[in-house]
Amino acid sequence: MSTLALAPPRARVARQRPRWLSLSLRAVLPAAIVLFWWAGSAGGAISPRVIAGPGAVWSAFVELFDSGQLVDFALASFWRAAVGVAIGVGVGLLLGLLSGLSSLGEELVDSTMQIVRAVPFLALVPLFIAWFGIDELYKVALIAVATTAPMYAYTYLGVRNVDRKMVEAARSFGLTGTRLVVEVIVPAALPGILMALRVCLSISITALIAAEQVGTQEGVGYLVTLAQEYNRTDYMVLCVVLYALLGLVFDALVRLAERYAMPWRKQVAIR
Repeated sequence: MSTLALAPPRARVARQRPRWLSLSLRAVLPAAIVLFWWAGSAGGAISPRVIAGPGAVWSAFVELFDSGQLVDFALASFWRAAVGVAIGVGVGLLLGLLSGLSSLGEELVDSTMQIVRAVPFLALVPLFIAWFGIDELYKVALIAVATTAPMYAYTYLGVRNVDRKMVEAARSFGLTGTRLVVEVIVPAALPGILMALRVCLSISITALIAAEQVGTQEGVGYLVTLAQEYNRTDYMVLCVVLYALLGLVFDALVRLAERYAMPWRKQVAIR
């Protein structure tokens, strides 16, 4: 009777690309888009009335940067988005934990949050203007409301999907109450919570655009208004780039949080 020789098990060693190669791969598609944009503008295939070329956008950037307006506008928009997201994420996280951990909390909170989630936050703009005026409170409140519902939904699902066996095992070791929530349930639900944070930051950009279209004299949205009034397509494209950079900053912050809070996730990806 012949026996088949078994291959020795291979060590699971994560093979990671060099950092420079990873960054280069991330930049390939954006660089290709910019190259196509530059070639189309230089060759006349893309009219400057439709979209300004890279050179014109760069000139607009230098003009606003030298005047100091660009830094002031970008910081004002970043501050509004950061404060609104902090409030919305905090409220959504607390309500999601309350609803996910307690049947009573779900009965008290879930129906109301489903109503908030179903109402488009853009429909609240006239109402918020009537309530809060057109000052900073209106802008921050709109961003906060826009980000509360996604954070609640993902947190609720993350808590409800925690393995009950793990919870029971933690209880058998004496973990109860707040310690059980902080040391077991929240870490187990962390992937969903961080995904919620990523979604909330994306939505906050849309809410920021809507908020800064009304009663704003400082911010990227105000720059968009000026570009529309004077038909400056170079300013318009520059505003799009600024919003994109703001989104990249938010995404980088979430990735940094994921790296330190969930170091095991990089082992899952197929290289």
